[in-house]
Amino acid sequence: MDQLKASYEECKRLNSLHGKTYYLATLLLPEAKRKYVHALYGFARYADEIVDDLESPLSAEEKATALNTWGSKILSDLKTGTSDDVVGRALIDTVKTFEIPHAHFEAFLHSMTMDLTIQEYQTYEDLLEYVYGSAAVIGLEMVPVLGVLDDGAYEAAKKLGIAFQLANFIRDVDEDLDRGRIYLPISELAEHGVTREMLEARELTPQIVSALKFQIARVRQLQREATPGIALLSASSRPCIEAASELYCGIVDEVEKIGYDIFNHRAKTSTSRRLKVFIKAYVKRLAVSN
Repeated sequence: MDQLKASYEECKRLNSLHGKTYYLATLLLPEAKRKYVHALYGFARYADEIVDDLESPLSAEEKATALNTWGSKILSDLKTGTSDDVVGRALIDTVKTFEIPHAHFEAFLHSMTMDLTIQEYQTYEDLLEYVYGSAAVIGLEMVPVLGVLDDGAYEAAKKLGIAFQLANFIRDVDEDLDRGRIYLPISELAEHGVTREMLEARELTPQIVSALKFQIARVRQLQREATPGIALLSASSRPCIEAASELYCGIVDEVEKIGYDIFNHRAKTSTSRRLKVFIKAYVKRLAVSN
């Protein structure tokens, strides 16, 4: 196996191991596109593991150094067009193939660095700086791979990426507290009578429920605004993104089903719902040529 193929295989392994819903959605893409999506995921996952591995013995400062060392090397490799990094080889091949702007990867690494230094965001506008790099740029990177019919697809991809990230924030409040972080904007929590101390007490209150409902409404609004943009992608890619939208944004449905008790239960999409969404999208995919 040559080095480039091995790199793509490693990215695929990371995707299948850590991003099961994401990986399931990629199976709906034409086979020729899948490896490129795996490469984009592999880059994001590798960086995220440096930052968020709770079992890592490294301090925040040591993680920052490791992230900066690896990230700087990847960004340098993007400029030279070659890499000896196991993930970098596939990433650089993907970036060159689809002429993906390097600025997207710079923004992602910036957001990962923010995770090591920022524990809360006062306003939604403050949070958007982080979310742009951690999620919106993922959508922007994906569009050229998926195939774009109109530039309006890029704005829709940004909004859908943000919706995915916000849905994760809602589900993961308890887990993020373990890392000392609160992603829900502090000023918006305050409007519902919620303080950091209340969240850290991990007891569901009417105020917390009210705050979660507000955030859930935002996810659904972003999803509604992004949905027309799916039609601006190549027909063969639409079933994949429709399925991803339903499953990722559907996380907030699961939060509602557990009565918003994100402290004692983890909102999870059931296997039956995943299969239902996948089969529906697969039937659509069969009707479209590559």
